Order: sequence, then structure tokens, then C-alpha cells
Amino acid sequence: MDLTVLYRGPLASCDYDCPYCPFAKRRDSPVQLRADRAALDRFAGWAATATDDRLSLLFTPWGEGLVRSWYRRTLTELSHLPHVARVAIQTNLSCRTDWTADADPSTLALWCTYHPGQTPYDRFLAKCADLAARGVRFSVGIVGLPEHLPHARRLRADLPPHVYLWVNAAEGHVYSDEEAARWTGLDALFPYSRTPHRSAGLPCRTGESVISVDGGGTVRRCHFVPAELGNLYDGSYRRALGPRACPLGVCDCHIGYVHLETLPLYDVFAGGVLERIPARPPAPALPGP
Repeated sequence: MDLTVLYRGPLASCDYDCPYCPFAKRRDSPVQLRADRAALDRFAGWAATATDDRLSLLFTPWGEGLVRSWYRRTLTELSHLPHVARVAIQTNLSCRTDWTADADPSTLALWCTYHPGQTPYDRFLAKCADLAARGVRFSVGIVGLPEHLPHARRLRADLPPHVYLWVNAAEGHVYSDEEAARWTGLDALFPYSRTPHRSAGLPCRTGESVISVDGGGTVRRCHFVPAELGNLYDGSYRRALGPRACPLGVCDCHIGYVHLETLPLYDVFAGGVLERIPARPPAPALPGP
């Protein structure tokens, strides 16, 4: 089957201290880091042998994974496996980018987020330019806080035209129509992020062709529904896969609502669902004041 797996291991440390993130500047102990590395190695070993399925893999660590050598190595190795259609990771892009030269650019992809105030703008932009020159698939995004708007406009002007700039609605922020129009001028798909999506009782691909896996191998339908479907490593999750409605009232995170069957996002992001790259990047409108 075509199986999408969202993996989130124990790693929770990050080198940034974004005020809107609960894991900012968190440090993992050496013991925790060894546990994360062992869990990732186990998952990678499973993926390498799961040749009966066509896999699409997205790593969504709480912390920053690419500053750790084992994430860079794992993405590189997985990108060369013939049954892996895509391997992607969410990253703040604080790591170096030369490691991507060893990966298969037709399979590897990066979901990059720019955090103003955490890294010099020119440094972040130079890394984006290097990825583009290497032919690496990547998207770039920003949290839609009012103070981030000038940074987002600068990014849109400086990034290559083919690189999609996405905007995440800030958690807890209510957007006026005027504010939303400014962000939509930069990201035509921002309306999907602006407000949570009603999901209760609606069909969703999670739990059928999309699963979430933690460091111990516990399988859930997605990161946001705690009910367990089984374990990845003993295969018990397989008999639990099937169509199912969402048990939550709303879904407000892209990695969740992109899989709702009531939204057209599988068509919008065809070929780039995991890395958040639209099939045809929408042309931004001229931003207002």
C-alpha cells in the first residue's frame, strides 16, 4: 500500500528560543539524546525493510533534528531506498546544508521555517539559495504574527519565485479580514490556516493510509488523537488500518487537516503533501500596506 508515516521521536531540544514555542531552548541530556538516536535507528531499520509498501516519511521532531548527525544520516540513507517515495523533515534550517549533496534530490525534501530574531536573515536566505542551487525540494514558511509581516514580505521578494512561501496562523491569534488579506497577499493558501477546520465525524485519511509513530513504535492515527492503533514493530497496527471519521471537534494544524478528505489539499499539494509544496505554487498578490 501507499503509506504515509509521520515520525516523532523523543528529541525535544532546540537551539532557538522562539517565544511562541514551548520547546524553545530546551536541552536534552546525553542519555535522552542516545535514546533518541536509538529510536531513530530502529525506525530507519523498519523503513528500510518495509519493502511491501511504498513509503512517504515525514519527521516532525519537537526540537530541531538536523543539528544532530543521526537525522542527517538517516534522511540521506532513506532517500536512496527505491520504495521510499519521499522523505522530509520540518526544520528551522540552522544546520549546514552541504549534507544534502549525498541525498537523492528526487526523494529528499525540507519543510523550512524562518524565525525572525533567532538567526540573521542573510544567513537563512543564503542557506535557501544553497538548497535551490543543489536542486533540493523545499518550502519556506513563517508564523503569521503582526511583527513578522515585514520579514515575510522580504522573504517573498528575495526567495526564488518557484519556492513556496507559506504562512501559519499564529496560535490564539484572531485575524481581522484586513489582517488576513495582508497575509493572503503573500500566501494565497493562508485562508486554510486562518481558522481551525471543523473535523468531527468527517472522513480523514489518517488511520487508513496515514499514521503517526512515536519513538517506541506506538502507532496512532495522527499526532493529535491519543488513541493507539498498535505497534509498528510487531505489525499489530496493520489490522487496525481503515477508513475512520475524525473524533476531534476541530483540526487546526496543517499536518493534520491536510489529510481531511473534505478539503482539496491533496490536489493542491499533489506530489508535495509532506513538504508543503503545492503542485503549482500560487502566485502571491501584491501585498497591501
